Amino acid sequence: MMRNALPANTPATTSATAMDDAISDRQALIAERVRQRGFQTIAELAAHFDVTGQTIRRDVHELSERGILKRRHGGVELPEPGANLSFADRQILNLTAKEQIARAALGQIPNGASLAVSIGTTPEIVVRHLTHHRDMKVFTNNIMAALSACTLPSAEVHIPGGMIRAGARDLVGPAVESFFAQYKVDIGIYGVGGVDADGGLLDFHEDEVRVREAIRLNCRKAFLLLDATKFGRAAHVRGGHIADADVVFSDYRPPQSVEAALADAGREFVLCGAEEAA
Repeated sequence: MMRNALPANTPATTSATAMDDAISDRQALIAERVRQRGFQTIAELAAHFDVTGQTIRRDVHELSERGILKRRHGGVELPEPGANLSFADRQILNLTAKEQIARAALGQIPNGASLAVSIGTTPEIVVRHLTHHRDMKVFTNNIMAALSACTLPSAEVHIPGGMIRAGARDLVGPAVESFFAQYKVDIGIYGVGGVDADGGLLDFHEDEVRVREAIRLNCRKAFLLLDATKFGRAAHVRGGHIADADVVFSDYRPPQSVEAALADAGREFVLCGAEEAA
């Protein structure tokens, strides 16, 4: 089943202060512009943001040092696909779409629900926006999602023990799989590193796949959250299929064969954001 979801009118709450302090609002907007439009010259960016070329060069240098963008003669472009970026760096990429996806998912989460929330930036945004929900139970290996859940009214928050992956701000491994297997929650909320052309799900580490599957197998309804950057992304560990989720939320319509697989499996696809009006 195909659905459109209009983004909520609530203004975005994510800002540079909610991310790594080294990332400015302008740098986040530069990264988003390059993601949407491809290669941008220094002159184009300087004109668009009404700053000097020297200022843009400093921003581009910092974004390139972090691996978010790649400098090229006269401008900047997206880096070649490869290993996943840190949590802080991923927060600034495709932020508008992630907010729209999160709010669409939010509309299908009732008060008093129990949630298993996976690693990643978009699942964390969902939790952060649960401010009007009451009596929620959140089970997560996503440290940032756990911290966001702690601010919710009357929420009960559970996390597994173990070593935190500092860059990713999460926990994975057998103990985390066992943690999720202890519970049967109402809704499992998870993202993924990439989606292959055949609808296969891809991640960057075997432990990430196993934990994601533990969430899916121990929930009554599975939500998969995907922004457009995940389609065709070259993550290398295969595990699961897009049609394994009960509801898929995305700002991007998948290839026709993938959309057909979702329909054949009786899954719901919710298109979020600007493309829905096209």
